[in-house]
Amino acid sequence: MRVVTTAQPLDVQPTPLALLLLGREADPKSERGVECPGDLPAPSDPDLVERARAAKAKLGDKVFVLGHHYQRDEVIEFADVTGDSFKLARDAAARPDAEYIVFCGVHFMAESADILTGDDQQVILPDLAAGCSMADMATAEQVAECWDVLTEAGVAEQVVPVSYMNSSADIKAFTGKHGGTICTSSNAKRALDWAFEQGEKVLFLPDQHLGRNTAVRDLGMSLDDCVLYNPHKPNGGLTAEELRAAKMILWRGHCSVHGRFSLDSVNDVRARIPGVNVLVHPECKHEVVAAADYVGSTEYIIKALEAAPRGSKWAIGTELNLVRRLANRFADEDKEIVFLDKTVCFCSTMNRIDLPHLVWALESLASGKVINRIEVDAETESFAKLALERMLALP
Repeated sequence: MRVVTTAQPLDVQPTPLALLLLGREADPKSERGVECPGDLPAPSDPDLVERARAAKAKLGDKVFVLGHHYQRDEVIEFADVTGDSFKLARDAAARPDAEYIVFCGVHFMAESADILTGDDQQVILPDLAAGCSMADMATAEQVAECWDVLTEAGVAEQVVPVSYMNSSADIKAFTGKHGGTICTSSNAKRALDWAFEQGEKVLFLPDQHLGRNTAVRDLGMSLDDCVLYNPHKPNGGLTAEELRAAKMILWRGHCSVHGRFSLDSVNDVRARIPGVNVLVHPECKHEVVAAADYVGSTEYIIKALEAAPRGSKWAIGTELNLVRRLANRFADEDKEIVFLDKTVCFCSTMNRIDLPHLVWALESLASGKVINRIEVDAETESFAKLALERMLALP
């Protein structure tokens, strides 16, 4: 039996940049104003695991810990449930008796949990530096300006916004206010089908790749039906004629992890591992998705590997923590599971949540001190929830 884990082909030395990607170092220039108001325990503290267990036990049913699939193993160990962003937000809403929701994920996920949970529940993000580069690529001001551009082009009344779950509460609220819906990577096709029943065009926020891949692969559109709106260019870099001709207006945003995979990655792994199945997330570039054997959400990837026959070979194009965890999980089933790319590709902001931050959060709550609470204002919450409810009502 030969099992290849993702650690073997990477051969990456722990450079300062790699440590930053792992969340073990900070970049003060990019994270100004994001500091913990308390003292974190040292990562070298040998009692961290016991401290986390003790604090969680002291809190009992008052705390509910959510762990995203991309989290480190040391954090996942203390999660009451694991899943993707929307599943975790719904899991939190299903626990109304939990006073504290500790979300081991990133900022937009904690916002979604706050929107869906009760007013008496408090959502905690162990490290406020755990953001999402994709979500940050679409601000409320930029999207409002885009809508003005669509209005001036005479197409706004035909446009239905569809926003990916990986967006800020402000963008979800904009979507709800303008008659649109939210989608996940699992139900993007259903969301787009619904949107095109409401209008002639879709403004897809903020991930261009999920929007393009769903439109072309699942809805049978052509690449020419899609245009790319760049918020950093006048009028999005598009003419009124281009906006009038388009069916899909894609926001120029992407996932910094999935966007790293290339067609060369696919070709290289096929050359190295004959008979390998290439399975990628739909946030990958269109040419990567087109070259893959299977495409699906995080949950789809997990289920596909669960159902895979013994001895099968898989190259996975998604976040490295999850790929490595799956390789270890299925090691005794002789499934060869490798990371699609040769270079390290952690979600750097997701990795900000580490055991010292989790211990600090749990111990603070156990002592009666609420830290890093994520709160969405009432008006934003109202419109964002409207968009989320439209998603929940999708057939």
